[in-house]
Amino acid sequence: MIVRAKDRTIEVNDRPLVMGVVNVTPDSFFDGGRYATPEAAIRHALRLAEEGADLLDIGAESTRPGSDSIDEGEERRRLMPVVTAVAKAVSIPISVDTMKATVARAALEAGAVIVNDVSALQADPVMAEVVATTGAGVVLMHMQGSPGTMQNAPVYDDVVGEVAEFFRERVKFCVERGIGQDQIMLDPGIGFGKLLLHNLTLLGQLETFVSFGRPILVGVSMKSFIGQVVGRPVEERSWGTAAAVALAVSKGAGILRVHEVAAMKEVVAMAAAITRYAGASARVQHA
Repeated sequence: MIVRAKDRTIEVNDRPLVMGVVNVTPDSFFDGGRYATPEAAIRHALRLAEEGADLLDIGAESTRPGSDSIDEGEERRRLMPVVTAVAKAVSIPISVDTMKATVARAALEAGAVIVNDVSALQADPVMAEVVATTGAGVVLMHMQGSPGTMQNAPVYDDVVGEVAEFFRERVKFCVERGIGQDQIMLDPGIGFGKLLLHNLTLLGQLETFVSFGRPILVGVSMKSFIGQVVGRPVEERSWGTAAAVALAVSKGAGILRVHEVAAMKEVVAMAAAITRYAGASARVQHA
């Protein structure tokens, strides 16, 4: 399977890709403030690339539960020096994590090739045009509500079915606006407007979304649902993250968005090897 992202072709094959997170923010839930200056964020991005990240996702506006939106000027002030410098320094694809079309366009002009929009192109009516005209890759994420309100008692009758229906509607929306299906990646939005049961159910039935024929991006790294299960604070959730990442790989995830690239790269490689072997053995037995 491939993703077309501007002039890049990104292959998502048997070994899922690892996307390293670069938060240029003072308030992100895990590493807010650590890389808030351009210099620190650039160093961190280059370190993640050295650790083997297949992609980098750079964002300058926190979307943690309860977070407030920032204005376009502030987002660009934080983001652009980092995207510009990192795009010149690394060869791996860069994704920009934003809901604002003007910010996305500027980042794409500076060297990013993917737009990771947690609103799935709903927050800004111009975002679809930006993706269509630039040919950028795009991540469509499911979120119930907005970052500021999404954890205020989210309710689903059938979380897997409702997320699947959301994907169907959003893919149709994109195609009707000139965005190719080969530009699209899908993210079920773990932790975005979901309670513990919803997150666990989505991960347990992740293979449902493989039927869309597009790479499934999963972001579980260090999130609060892991803390709820293992009883650990955010800085001590690496083992729980590893378990969730391995499960996601076995269920068909094609891209894993993580904070700790070196460790999770090994988790992904091992889980993918087991999954491939199990699939090959099953095919031989049924031949």
